Amino acid sequence: MRHSNVREEGATAQAADGISGGGADAPGTVPPPRGGRAARRAAGRRTRKGRRRVLRWVSSVLSLLILGTAAGGYLYYRHLNGSIQTDELNLGETKLGGSKPNSFGQTPLNILLIGSDARNDAENQALGGATDTFGGPPLADVQMLLHLSADRSNMSVVSMPRDTILMMPKCTEPGGKVHPASKGLVQTNESLQRGGPGCTVATWTELTKIPIDHFMMIDFKGVVSMADAIGGVPVCVEENVYSRNREGKGSGLKLPKGESVIQGETALQWLRTRYGFEDGTDIGRTHAQHQYMNSMAREFRKNAKLTNPVKLNSLAQAAIDAMVVDTGLNKIDKLYDLSMELKKVPPGRITMTTMPWVYSTKPGMDGRVEPLAGEAEDLFRMVREDIALDGKGSGTPAAGASPAPGGTPTAPAQQPTSAPTTAPASAPAKIAVMVRNATGGKDGAQGKVKGRATDVAALLVGKGFAKADADNLAAGEDTTVVRFASDAQAADAAAVATALGLPATAVQKTDEVSGIVLFVGKDWRTGNAPTPPPPAPTVAPTSAHALNGDNDKACMAIQPGFTW
Repeated sequence: MRHSNVREEGATAQAADGISGGGADAPGTVPPPRGGRAARRAAGRRTRKGRRRVLRWVSSVLSLLILGTAAGGYLYYRHLNGSIQTDELNLGETKLGGSKPNSFGQTPLNILLIGSDARNDAENQALGGATDTFGGPPLADVQMLLHLSADRSNMSVVSMPRDTILMMPKCTEPGGKVHPASKGLVQTNESLQRGGPGCTVATWTELTKIPIDHFMMIDFKGVVSMADAIGGVPVCVEENVYSRNREGKGSGLKLPKGESVIQGETALQWLRTRYGFEDGTDIGRTHAQHQYMNSMAREFRKNAKLTNPVKLNSLAQAAIDAMVVDTGLNKIDKLYDLSMELKKVPPGRITMTTMPWVYSTKPGMDGRVEPLAGEAEDLFRMVREDIALDGKGSGTPAAGASPAPGGTPTAPAQQPTSAPTTAPASAPAKIAVMVRNATGGKDGAQGKVKGRATDVAALLVGKGFAKADADNLAAGEDTTVVRFASDAQAADAAAVATALGLPATAVQKTDEVSGIVLFVGKDWRTGNAPTPPPPAPTVAPTSAHALNGDNDKACMAIQPGFTW
């Protein structure tokens, strides 16, 4: 059964659901179904039966911007360009240098999507509630990493629950203000308070070792404007649900069993509901967000209502006002190029997942979660190595495709949309390399292998790197990495890694070194090469709760005690 949920006139949300919120949201209202609209929608579903589905939340939002710009003409295009809000991409010390091209010259793309609970203006305050947080620092309550495969055959999305606890890296704002690395575990959504979205990017980079190319951040009013733009988003619950407990906590979401079309504040309530979904934790909220984004993209795909140029222009402006992007996306044409890349992915090849997690047993961390050892890293590794999470592999190679030695055919080479321009590597004899013994690992449990830095430096000298030398500084790494300080050293650092058979992901830019430094990790305690890792997984672990973009039957389970 399908219902249309419309916000009651004059109703306002009062408080945020979740740990950071201080109150409770006012309940949404559910008027009786409207037969005319329901009938028209049912007829539309019948005529569209069998149509291919695709989860394209980001590309759909960008499409709105593109359509609005085209409708408004050049002057409006220029106006929107001047309205785009930007911030620095990565405020941390570890910078992985962006995604690397594969053997065909195809480059994957990683975009961090951030949902902010900012209450910094009247509109966001009215929607966000929790008056005690007005004007306070925002929290990154939604964090999703979108990975677009190098051959554009598939897309993967990895969500991190906002209740995840981890170590925060040092973050330095462009103005020079330093946020020191945390001394203990901190909830991940606090990263936004440490200089902005660039610190959220830095936190993901440290945890996952995935190079992040861009970020897009949207706030409360942005979520509402997108839902309103398409006339509502269909969602489903297995039972009547009312997100409010005896203490007044909850989002206030109130929906009947079955499918409802939500918009306005009700859409925001859905995205923020924790109490009432599944087991009442942030994990259930993450699954509900996946369902919403999946459904929202399908509604955008229909697109029939977005034909009025005046409305398109206003929608484009609303979206721009609600979004902050990194400086690499500071022009409408760049957003356009990005949307075109995202749209290359065929229906059914998009997979949404949640980072595998386990409840923390740390003192004072009740209800918080930590990455599940082994399985979380498996998921991150699949993204790093551009392995499709649905287990279907890469796309079918087109005529003329041929793999590099040992490679797997995918598709003909294509020029990366933003290929970095770096100078060629120097001759090995001219590359200065310091070798550091980090064989004890990050935990130091095994202890260092005595003289290991000297042995590996001698190995490099034998390969022509006459300026390789060992130092005695303390370090601990689980895997061997090559770190460098400036863009001018990038090609030389890559040459060192290539000579040793290290993967491209082992080359990292960081402020922690002044030149090129080889950290000999726990994986290289003996021999002339690091111990190779086990084979990478070929499908996402079951603990990631994968949801395919074609799945339009998802329905949220309801927590006992939250029905009506």
